[in-house]
Amino acid sequence: MPYAKYLLGSPLFGSVVCAPAQTWQPLFNGTNLSGWKSYLAKPNAAWEVPGLKRDEKGNYLEPIGEDRDPLKVFTVETVDGSPAIHISGQGFGTITTPRVFDNFQLRVQFKWGERRWAERATARRDSGLLYRCHGPLDAVDGFWPRSVEFQIQEHDCGDLWTVGTRITVKATKQGNNRIYDPNGEDSVFIRGASRCIKLEDAEKPRGEWNTLDLICLEGDSIHIVNGKVVMRLRNAERVDGPTPTPLRTGSISLQSEGAEVFYRNVEIRPITEVPAEFRN
Repeated sequence: MPYAKYLLGSPLFGSVVCAPAQTWQPLFNGTNLSGWKSYLAKPNAAWEVPGLKRDEKGNYLEPIGEDRDPLKVFTVETVDGSPAIHISGQGFGTITTPRVFDNFQLRVQFKWGERRWAERATARRDSGLLYRCHGPLDAVDGFWPRSVEFQIQEHDCGDLWTVGTRITVKATKQGNNRIYDPNGEDSVFIRGASRCIKLEDAEKPRGEWNTLDLICLEGDSIHIVNGKVVMRLRNAERVDGPTPTPLRTGSISLQSEGAEVFYRNVEIRPITEVPAEFRN
């Protein structure tokens, strides 16, 4: 669903033309996962999934695939008196909107559950909000669509991971890490395991609900955790062709990545400018 484009200046760092506020639209209906499609990768060999082929050692040879969820990884439950998307974390995969968005503000609340699975049983709880998703749902590592990731991991909420894409962030280098710095140098993050660390840890203690806002305007984006801007990103690009091309539209995904997590109040609105409270 195309949205109106901004009219003047840099969408994240310059002046903008005033426009009326747009209406929020729910992406989660509170009843079921209508409006989302699921994808699940190859499961752990210890889990029984009828109908999937195994090799002689018992390892699965194929993914569970699209819109098939025999392990009930993605369900809807009532949590703290409100409907929520429950992602059990059993295995790697996503739920993704079939709808494609361009200029928008997304708002969602999440909180961690208790359970962790298999190789992630002792790791920090991990999930993620993928945006500007395009191409096959298993394009990267057999798990994820090509996208930009708003990281959702304990104490790392708001980090950037480029998932088969390319984007620019102002950053400084500290050891082997690159950290978002509004006064830093332009740094290009590209393709696979390329991470930029957020400005600060704004996550609430485990067990509490966190509010995430994602601003996407043209090729730029802003990661916001509990009202605090933790990263500004510019010039998203596709890299699935012979040369990089502008990445301006895409779907939205929520990850299952080995940890139990709940999402609620998932809503979106079209924008033509960055909301005032999140401008520089």
